[in-house]
Amino acid sequence: MTSSYPQFPVERIPLPSVDGYTISPGEAVIRTDMESGAARSRRRFSQTPARVSVRWNLRPLTYAIFESWFKHEILDGAEWFELPLLAGIGMATTQARFTKAYQAKLVRRNQWEVSGELEIRNRPVLTRDALGVLVNSDFEALELSIDSLEYLVQHQLPSEPW
Repeated sequence: MTSSYPQFPVERIPLPSVDGYTISPGEAVIRTDMESGAARSRRRFSQTPARVSVRWNLRPLTYAIFESWFKHEILDGAEWFELPLLAGIGMATTQARFTKAYQAKLVRRNQWEVSGELEIRNRPVLTRDALGVLVNSDFEALELSIDSLEYLVQHQLPSEPW
């Protein structure tokens, strides 16, 4: 299935650096203070966009590609696009858009530090079933089983396609 969103050009521009990488989930709960007694909280939204602070260290030609991609492909940051981002479950393709224009700072004669904030939707998390398995299982035995399965697939099964 192909996406209708522009793709971040990972073959030309590296993924964001882990330096300064911050995920801020959106507020999904509303709190009401009561005249007396404890405040009440309730879930207002089932999905809220998260904000991700990102930073790239780019050489001049790569920065030129980034500038052009930002302007032409995502219309100066107005359009949603897809890129792989790091989350609690690992790398996952995520729909994102810039919340405002990026900032670029020349840090050396041939290196630009580009920073910005992305708004992401449908933040990748474990499913409820996967959470249940991980919370209610013997985690060490599960890890050992995963390692054994990985060894079986990578080293013991035939390497020829079926």
